[in-house]
Amino acid sequence: MDLADTLPGTMNAMVLEKLGQGLQYRQLPLPQLQSPDQVLLKVEACGVCRTDLHILDGELPDPQLPLIPGHQIVGIVVKAGEKVTGIKPGDRVGVPWLGHTDGSCRYCRKGQENLCEQARFTGYTLDGGYAQYAVAYAPYCFPLSPIVQALDIAPLLCAGLIGYRTWRLAGGKSIERLGIYGFGAAAHIICQIACWYGQSVYAFTRSGDASAQALARKLGAVWAGASDQAAPVKLDAALVFAPVGELMVSALKNLDPGGSVVSGGIHMSDIPAFPYHLLWEERSMKSVANLTREDGHAFFAVANQVPLRTEVQVYPLERANEALEDLRQGRFSGAAVLVMD
Repeated sequence: MDLADTLPGTMNAMVLEKLGQGLQYRQLPLPQLQSPDQVLLKVEACGVCRTDLHILDGELPDPQLPLIPGHQIVGIVVKAGEKVTGIKPGDRVGVPWLGHTDGSCRYCRKGQENLCEQARFTGYTLDGGYAQYAVAYAPYCFPLSPIVQALDIAPLLCAGLIGYRTWRLAGGKSIERLGIYGFGAAAHIICQIACWYGQSVYAFTRSGDASAQALARKLGAVWAGASDQAAPVKLDAALVFAPVGELMVSALKNLDPGGSVVSGGIHMSDIPAFPYHLLWEERSMKSVANLTREDGHAFFAVANQVPLRTEVQVYPLERANEALEDLRQGRFSGAAVLVMD
């Protein structure tokens, strides 16, 4: 039987109707393909990301409204447009933050599609995965294993991908001593990859967050402490995932000459002024913007070798507001994931 023949006429979704307010649980018409290179997915799970909070709080400009958030989508293809190749109904795919690019701007031509001038983003300027069904552009979907549980894969589609790009921008495999500030979803994944490559990981968490520090040690970190502490050794690189500008300076203070601090967040509070001598000796500060499809393919190639273990807190779709507030308050370690059934 064709999967499309069994589709319902409506679906349940969590919808952002007004900035600064919670999501509304709505019954909506089933989304339709608007382009021949799109696919319709039955969503199995969708990760909850701090970027979703930034969108809800109005900290990112001009989101599509009304909006279905969510950009860590694991789903089964139930319908494919006539120009879709390499994906067919029945396949499991993942949908990341980068949802579409123009392919022709100067950034796309240089292989920097993450900076595309006309980029569209899942769960921000395109409807996302806080719903039972979602539409996505097939060229921006990643094929996923049909065996692994969907809730274990979902965090890889942003926390994993952005964490991996952040790590690579900081030096990747050449790093020996790596600091990670903010031990949440991205950090707990990249910590495992860094340790797999034999790197020494130093985890910095909120003061008094014993559970995050314990998780960091369990995943291989050689040291874990509060973010206002000095590292026990000088670092080659530091990744900052918490949206706190002061941490960029804290990390800079812990760097060896030639080291890099890289922010993996899409939004951050202002970075305070600091004396030039902290930056001197070829230290650097950088930011990560979005991701490329090449990042995704490279990450999943590594993820298939590393025995990654995702720590997830599971919520049903209708409790998305609770998941977001728990994320805001730091009530769990690892990642939150919404499941649809």
